[in-house]
Amino acid sequence: MLNYLLKRLLFLIPTVFSVITLVFFLIHIIPGDPVDFILGENANVQDRMQLVKTLRLDRNLWVQYSYFIKDVLTLNFGRSLFDQTLVARLIASRILPTFCLALLSMVVAISVALPLGFFSALKQNSSFDHMAMGFALLGISIPTFYSGPLLILFFSIKLGWLPVSGFEQYSGIILPALALGLALAAMISRMTRASMLEILKMDFVRTARAKGLKEKVLLVRHVLRCALLPVVTIIGLQFGALLAGAVVTEKVFNWPGLGTLLITEIQRRNYPVVQGCVLTISITYIVVNMLTDVFYAKLDPRVRLGG
Repeated sequence: MLNYLLKRLLFLIPTVFSVITLVFFLIHIIPGDPVDFILGENANVQDRMQLVKTLRLDRNLWVQYSYFIKDVLTLNFGRSLFDQTLVARLIASRILPTFCLALLSMVVAISVALPLGFFSALKQNSSFDHMAMGFALLGISIPTFYSGPLLILFFSIKLGWLPVSGFEQYSGIILPALALGLALAAMISRMTRASMLEILKMDFVRTARAKGLKEKVLLVRHVLRCALLPVVTIIGLQFGALLAGAVVTEKVFNWPGLGTLLITEIQRRNYPVVQGCVLTISITYIVVNMLTDVFYAKLDPRVRLGG
């Protein structure tokens, strides 16, 4: 297991370096001049030249790239072009809301999806199965930019139970977490059901039943454990995506997360903040995926042998 973990950590280095390189060049091919956005098109030449020099835009692209690599390695993401706030400080202020939202959404998704998928597989083709899979289909079909406003209309405006948005009140997280969590639950429940049905048809299940193993022990300790392998991968990938910023949901609920910050600063061509956000999102996603692989290898020793 230790060797597998070391290999995965070593694999992170070229991946992260590739992400850093990609982020730098993609940001620089976005159309628009940041100097025009900051100073306006009517700024005098002297001010423009001073700002270009400050932003190092007068240097060769490769020289700018070398400065960028050096800054990233020293965790120096620079300052916002508009209010000179440290980019690291801006990102730090948005990570906590995004993390809380992602965590609660995943708790909602797993709490709903695993029992739903498990019992649907055990009661295949029953009324419960049809209802559960109907719910899953509905959850996958309705995008969060539609389900979000519906939740707001019902729980906030009609019933008045929950606030529309905001990080100041604890209850403000419930609606965005429900919007994200229920959509994820639909996907995970279908995966759990399909995986359970596949495992239930395997020879070792028939053998265990023939030998008199208790049904509850067989289902929970053996069938469910094997069925969770592909589900863990999906959960890990989705959790990484949530941590990367559920941009649409954050915009719908005006949630002060990383996704909202990224969209706002892209519109303003605020290069240092955009680069910092994209790098944070990318590296978070990579690390979460690595942890998912490690957990997967823990569940299935064959992965360690192959890795």
